[in-house]
Amino acid sequence: MKAMHLRKALADSERKHPLLAIGAVNALAAHVAAEAGFDALWVSGLEVSAASGLPDANVLGPRDLSDVVASLGRVTELPVIVDIDNAGGSGRTAERFASDLMRAGAAAVCVEDSAYPKCNSFAAHRAQNLADRDLLCEQVGRIRKIAGDGLMVVARTEALIAGEDMATAIARAEAYAEAGADAVLIHSKDATGEQARVIGRAWSHGEPLVSVPTAFPDLSAAELGEAGFHLCIYANQLSRAALAGMRAAARQFRHGGSFRSTVAGSLAEVGDLMRVGEPEALSCV
Repeated sequence: MKAMHLRKALADSERKHPLLAIGAVNALAAHVAAEAGFDALWVSGLEVSAASGLPDANVLGPRDLSDVVASLGRVTELPVIVDIDNAGGSGRTAERFASDLMRAGAAAVCVEDSAYPKCNSFAAHRAQNLADRDLLCEQVGRIRKIAGDGLMVVARTEALIAGEDMATAIARAEAYAEAGADAVLIHSKDATGEQARVIGRAWSHGEPLVSVPTAFPDLSAAELGEAGFHLCIYANQLSRAALAGMRAAARQFRHGGSFRSTVAGSLAEVGDLMRVGEPEALSCV
């Protein structure tokens, strides 16, 4: 049902603004996202890996991601899009990811054409390599066969990240759309955002375009919508904000000897934290 609603919302030609999804690594982040009015949640491979103390390099399995999806569903009905990276690098593993995540309650999966083992798109210590185009087409087809309409499929190409030209990136995205993807994501790390605008102008297929504007935060969602994107995914901003906030609170304690809310470092109330998992809870502090 959630997959159908998400698919319908993405295909709505009357929508004036792109759908907004944000990374949620746990129920606390999902609670915040729902309060803020986001349209969907994104389960990021980087966020889940970091939260587990693991590298973002195909170390996560379907169970790791399914557990996160289940926890998000406890606090909100927002549709969940799961980053499955290259789905383990084979058609069989793609089937496993799709089957397990659909049972866990995911509305969509995003599968990419990075070579196994994957490298994070923004890594400076390793280079991104691409898998064969036909492999991702096979994975998309297998996911579609396993899930039917019960799971939306976003196909992501890392061609521009790997240094290929725009024509190659568009050709890969077109092949993935023809293989059965519901939407396509042509990833970019161009900080100016101009590459994203070019993608919007170059895409002529009917499948909706998805953007992950991590590298070009100055390009607003409204501007991305005008450029032709139907969904904007803010993949890791809440985790980055939480990490910065935790560091600030820890520094304040080490400097002042107590955890007091100040203008420089405010803390949520204890009761606020309790009510994420138990809405009726009350706190005495």
